Amino acid sequence: MPDPLSEALRYHAGARAGKLEVVPTKPLTTQRDLSLAYTPGVAEACRAIHANPHEVFSYTAKGNLVAVVTNGTAVLGLGDIGPEAGKPVMEGKANLFKKFADIDVFDIELDASTADEIVAAVKAIAPTFGGINLEDIKAPECFEVERRLQEELDIPVFHDDQHGTAIISAAALLNTIELTGRRIEQTTIVVSGAGAAAMACARLYVSLGIDRSNIKMFDSRGLITRDRPDLHPQKEAFASAGPPMSMAEALQGADGFVGLSVAGILEPPMIRGMADRPFIFAMANPDPEIPYEDAKAARSDAIIATGRSDHPNQVNNVLGFPFVFRGALDCRARKITEAMKVAATRALADLAKADVPDEVLRAYGVSRLAFGPDYIIPKPFDPRVLLYVAPAVAEAAEASGVAREPIADLGLYREGLHQLVERARGLITPLIHRARANPLQRIVFPMGTNTTVLRAAQILTDEQICRPVLLGDVEQIRAAAEEARIDLSGTELVDPSHSDHLDTLSETLWIARQRKGTTRNAAQAMARDPRYFGALLVKHGLAGGMVGGPGRPYKHTLRPALRVLGLAQGSGRASGVYAMLFKDRKVFFGDCTVNVEPDAEALAEIALNTAQVAERFGQEPRVAMLSYSDFGEHRSDPAVERVQRAVEIVRARRPGLQIDGEMQADTAVNPDKVAQSFPFCALQGPANVLVFPDLTSGNIAYKLLEQLSAAEVLGPILAGIGAPVHVIPVDGSVTDVVNVAAYAANQALDRVQGR
Repeated sequence: MPDPLSEALRYHAGARAGKLEVVPTKPLTTQRDLSLAYTPGVAEACRAIHANPHEVFSYTAKGNLVAVVTNGTAVLGLGDIGPEAGKPVMEGKANLFKKFADIDVFDIELDASTADEIVAAVKAIAPTFGGINLEDIKAPECFEVERRLQEELDIPVFHDDQHGTAIISAAALLNTIELTGRRIEQTTIVVSGAGAAAMACARLYVSLGIDRSNIKMFDSRGLITRDRPDLHPQKEAFASAGPPMSMAEALQGADGFVGLSVAGILEPPMIRGMADRPFIFAMANPDPEIPYEDAKAARSDAIIATGRSDHPNQVNNVLGFPFVFRGALDCRARKITEAMKVAATRALADLAKADVPDEVLRAYGVSRLAFGPDYIIPKPFDPRVLLYVAPAVAEAAEASGVAREPIADLGLYREGLHQLVERARGLITPLIHRARANPLQRIVFPMGTNTTVLRAAQILTDEQICRPVLLGDVEQIRAAAEEARIDLSGTELVDPSHSDHLDTLSETLWIARQRKGTTRNAAQAMARDPRYFGALLVKHGLAGGMVGGPGRPYKHTLRPALRVLGLAQGSGRASGVYAMLFKDRKVFFGDCTVNVEPDAEALAEIALNTAQVAERFGQEPRVAMLSYSDFGEHRSDPAVERVQRAVEIVRARRPGLQIDGEMQADTAVNPDKVAQSFPFCALQGPANVLVFPDLTSGNIAYKLLEQLSAAEVLGPILAGIGAPVHVIPVDGSVTDVVNVAAYAANQALDRVQGR
């Protein structure tokens, strides 16, 4: 049987073990660079910091560096597994910091079991960092560790297991109270669980206005009451004055339930006696205290939140910690105060009431999101969270008196965060989340026995991105999967030669090709070819799209697709696009895969195709037609004239499109050069669509940048064809297949929705 963990282990092992690396931010290529980076130049930075310790933020990475610290005693749902076994989780947390808020992280796993040992270790390393994120340290030690470090260090210390969940759920609480017309000081809550997260939630709720006496908290022994012996201070703060009672009794008439405990502890009869329009925040992971469907069936008027992404109102810590630290670091906060956590909470609550832009709707595959019972907190991958939370936290830090360098202009600060938003969204993340919200799109793979395709199919199925359909001899596909230890459960396998659709599809092919030298028998033989069969499935609406290759030359898949599906309406040519995300911009390259030596008309089609791909990613195209010449510098060259003519054609067909050329590549992406030398250029900013004069230059450019830069690459994307069809290069990776399939699934969804 295939090992379900093998893919996860391969992911973590990879070509380079782990999920992190250290990348220099300054050049180190010449002797001069070396003399500046190290001796003797580094001495100047050392002297400046020695004279004024605050200068460490100016001359080192301290101000953007967070330590994610654990001793591995409470790791996810795994418990006390030790520091080494906890390291993969800490590396993952580091990735989230970087992805969502551009914060650098060193993960620190401590061989320390007591609060004293942890505190001593963190204090010893604190000079390195701008902030400390405590993670997966068991209660009650985690409370003492955080309290002491907050008192003894002058940098932010944040235990995400406590406060991340508290901030997100508290935002949900505020909006629920508003929706149901309650008064916060009269709202009653039953809390299941008394660990770090439950305690932090309760404390933050009190900070927002919940009366402490209106909270009944249960641990594994039942209701926490004041007559309990040996209560630690955290539990004592929420001990009830009345007699013991069951959770079912406590829930009678209660306004809300907050669960941070175990699955199944809350049963439908227990919530039927709650107040009108109750809220049920069942946040145990991966399975909530009561299944969402059971809660809705028992109380259709309830507002429900869980920790799961497959139901409304996901309480996900990624909505909190990256942005809280971003705001705290940017104002050089000495600590994270209660006021800063309240500010983050209110910012999230406010964002849920704001109009949701199309880019977020598309990312989640919905036509509408509006403040209401099924939308009380923002979606975890809403890029606007950074713009709301970080400024609110920084402003609250100043009001709390803990900001060393208050943000002088919050409006300007928000504008600066937009660049991080683009990087955080990446190229493929919004597409994957939209596809996952609508996972019924069937995407066909003609190379069903190819190992790369098989691995991608397992991921696509497991992640519910689409429904992969693998074509080929079914027994051969299964044998290849078994040999590669790949689980194809839930993946559809189809042998074209034995398909019930073969006769219908072959007839369609014969009708299309009968005046091009194809007989009916030849059409039947062609239809058995997985490449033709897959394209025919798409043509008949039996599949949403097709992803051909890898393992076969590009043209061998492209030609059958064009013969069956033709070109898109209004398009005169197919072309290939690579979408590339650099550190500070998205750029779309066309054509890098299809047209060898395009004439002016073909170049114009390539420009229009590539601009449409940019628009699919939410970008306003600024098209640069590239050459070795700048604006007529070598106007007598036919190659230059061809590019100039292409610009004229595009302007005639799409007058509103920003396009100019011919121009050199550095001119296209350097607005300073344009402003100084070519102020007449029609592009309002650096080009984000680059159209190469021929396949040679385009192919060389994208391959060099893919290998030599840190760009995130998606492609090749086939544009201009009559349906969602793409072709992966011979040496394409599993990631390439998954990403392009997600893109195809989005195209298929657009067709279904009439976009």
